[in-house]
Amino acid sequence: MPDAIMPSFTKLVQSFFTEHLVHQRALSPRTVSAYRDTFRLLLSFAEKTTGKPPTRIRLTDINAKLVLAFLAHLEKVRKNAARSRNARLAAIRSFLKYATHHDVSALQTIQQVMAIPMKRFDRPMLGFLSRDEMQAVLEAPDTSSWTGQRDRVLFAVLYNTGARVSEIINVRAKDAILDTSLSLHIMGKGRKKRTVPLWRSTVTQLRAWKRRLGTNSADAPLFPNRDGAPMTRSNVRQRLEAATRLAAEKHPQLLKRAISPHTFRHTTAMHLLQSGVDITVIALWLGHESPATTHIYIEADLAMKERALGKLRPPKTKSVRYRPPDQLLQFLQNL
Repeated sequence: MPDAIMPSFTKLVQSFFTEHLVHQRALSPRTVSAYRDTFRLLLSFAEKTTGKPPTRIRLTDINAKLVLAFLAHLEKVRKNAARSRNARLAAIRSFLKYATHHDVSALQTIQQVMAIPMKRFDRPMLGFLSRDEMQAVLEAPDTSSWTGQRDRVLFAVLYNTGARVSEIINVRAKDAILDTSLSLHIMGKGRKKRTVPLWRSTVTQLRAWKRRLGTNSADAPLFPNRDGAPMTRSNVRQRLEAATRLAAEKHPQLLKRAISPHTFRHTTAMHLLQSGVDITVIALWLGHESPATTHIYIEADLAMKERALGKLRPPKTKSVRYRPPDQLLQFLQNL
């Protein structure tokens, strides 16, 4: 294809956002905003580095050297952590993968950038609640008030489904199926829908809550605030903090921990895993695209078991020191 009819870099970026991300992949506004911020940073850096304004940049200008320098800039100048650095690189990769279908002349440049590895980093130990701690938090809200009853049902649904707080606050009355399949429809990341089964105890609470709501609108938020609008993320966090303080009267250790709505998600996953539920089922339950994402719970569970093992007194056995038979094996042994 002649270079003259290749799409410009500007047109590629515009079509990537308006057609690919929004319409083809149907990503959430939050994800699109994260991609947008990455490109604003990248293009500003490219302008300072190449001397070209964004409208004059070519696809081949986004080469491995420039991207590596940009990633170093994020870490050293903007003080981004490895996780944020990797998220920016993932956004750039996504664009370049899209660009390969529209501009083959830049294929070699794209391949070199795609070969840039993600940066390894130590994952923090997952925080989750024991069954007793979770029960105390679930029972903390006072059901004699409208707000308390809502909070108790809200926390029960969060624990039952393992949903993200952003997913739960967008659940509508019609999404709770309480007569036949006993399940909750959830709109997850990338506008992907999933259905999570509900325990009968959760169904009982939801039925009572829907009666108290008294709304006839199927599109009304299932968990509204006092004005009838959907709760916000900060609102849910505040209500959880209040419940945690009450639960800490029985479990004082809760006050020493950072407990957020996402802690419920980790707790659900860990309790499912410890109950023998297959990791692939947990991945579907949580709405993970790949079971590999869910593998962090196996690692966390294994770490717990290793700590428990460390507290046990090992059996008394006489150890025999291994002696390498020659110098080369001695060298390898000492590495």
